[in-house]
Amino acid sequence: MRSIALPDGTTVPAIGQGTWYMGEGGRSARAEADALRLGIDLGLTLIDTAEMYADGGAEEVVGQAIAGRREQVFLVSKVYPHNASRSGVPAACARSLKRLGTEVIDLYLLHWRGGVPLAETVAAFEKLRAEGKIRHWGVSNLDPADMRELLGVKDGAACAVNQVLYNPEHRGIEFDLLPWQAERGIPLMAYSPVGQGGRLLKHPALAAVAQRHGATPAQIALAWGLRHPHVISIPKAADPAHVRQNAAAAQIALTPQDLAEIDAAYPPPKRATRLAML
Repeated sequence: MRSIALPDGTTVPAIGQGTWYMGEGGRSARAEADALRLGIDLGLTLIDTAEMYADGGAEEVVGQAIAGRREQVFLVSKVYPHNASRSGVPAACARSLKRLGTEVIDLYLLHWRGGVPLAETVAAFEKLRAEGKIRHWGVSNLDPADMRELLGVKDGAACAVNQVLYNPEHRGIEFDLLPWQAERGIPLMAYSPVGQGGRLLKHPALAAVAQRHGATPAQIALAWGLRHPHVISIPKAADPAHVRQNAAAAQIALTPQDLAEIDAAYPPPKRATRLAML
């Protein structure tokens, strides 16, 4: 599995595991935890979750999955914007730590920007880091203007990651945000890298490329995102077959013809656009 370096040199796998919609009771928590453990076995050792997902239920599933294997996992969680204050951050982090069954979160993100000033959130993150409750912090769903503001506040340059929506359907970040972060060595973490609702995976362009590679459209969507050396993808999979397919996608090298066909179906941006979010 190819690795991506965070600004301090810490490396993480280019493909991790998302947990959005886990812990909601649609399938057993044990099956979801088993899928995450399989992913760890296959090298998908970065696991992303959030206090928002199933009101903490996803964090509890992750806690089950990593029990006895904590040292093998790079653990990511996120704090609600309304909990991102000087007093709210440590309280939210304590709740997440309890649900996850761990003493430290490897990467703690602001889920999206709310009414709390970025400087206050950063100060709270830095205090958690000094206390050993988190190892790194970052943000999610911040656009270029937000990121420039972030790097202008005290300790803002310590931001390790910005997690945003990125897949062939939503590639506006290629115009400005992605190159801006790459220039500064801040990796981009792509959520919903294979789209949502299945529309992307039904497109004839991805199907044609997948057929040439003996792969699935979802694997092609993942390989497409991973063509960029600064992108970490976090697909969610609760089915063991899908977990194995996600891990295998790291071995797919798309050709210029493949990329041209995807570009024809989903053209790259020609101007700045509003940051897409789900």
